[in-house]
Amino acid sequence: MIVSASDLRNNFSEYLSKVTENNEEVIITKNNVRVARLVPYVSDIERYFTVKENAINYDYERKTISFDEFMEIYEKSNTRMEFINGEIYVLSSPSIFHQAVLGNLYIVFKEYFKDKKCKPFLAPFDVIFRKKDIRDPNSIKDIKEPDLLQPDLIVLCDLENNINEKGRYTGIPSLTLEILSASTKNIDLIYKLNTYMTSGVSEYWIVDPDNKTIMIYSFKNYRIDKNDFYKMGEIAKSFKFEGLSVNVESIFEELF
Repeated sequence: MIVSASDLRNNFSEYLSKVTENNEEVIITKNNVRVARLVPYVSDIERYFTVKENAINYDYERKTISFDEFMEIYEKSNTRMEFINGEIYVLSSPSIFHQAVLGNLYIVFKEYFKDKKCKPFLAPFDVIFRKKDIRDPNSIKDIKEPDLLQPDLIVLCDLENNINEKGRYTGIPSLTLEILSASTKNIDLIYKLNTYMTSGVSEYWIVDPDNKTIMIYSFKNYRIDKNDFYKMGEIAKSFKFEGLSVNVESIFEELF
């Protein structure tokens, strides 16, 4: 709904009711120019939202904040969020199909890493990724602001010395895995690929339920070293962990 500033001033209670009771947004104009917006109150973190999964009708202005500002918000919120390149991404609940695929994968990983030093973990599991600036190979340095992500599945091989006093993991995963969805595909294929690559992750699995495929990237010196693509009827094989393999068809077939 679009109203003028004078109309809003004269009928504020009426428009406030539309916002609070009908969950309706009111756009305010002055001299026929849009100048403000009256929206339902959700929480104090709402003003920082830049990407909200499955909520494309919201037209939030893109803005960046510092990692410290994000953590101040995050520690006070029960909302699942990720922080990438200075922007907050609010996570929606995964679909039942997503969870079924993830469960099948976790069974394979759990069996492979049984009695091994490395261990697999499922989301939600916060990991802080400290990326490197690799534009000059002779002078690799940390990028100022890290990312905080919740990969769908991770493999940790450095647990012994990387658990802080709050019980939080502070190391870097050896392997990360993301299951694509319509709302996160570009983030997983572009932003997270770059984050994992430039923060020291050794291997990144991208699982695509729509096309029933698995792509695996191997990283070396903060760059892509190898990558392979697997489809139905093939066996996806890890570059880093010898013998870790997944029958692509068994991951996707007969889920229910």
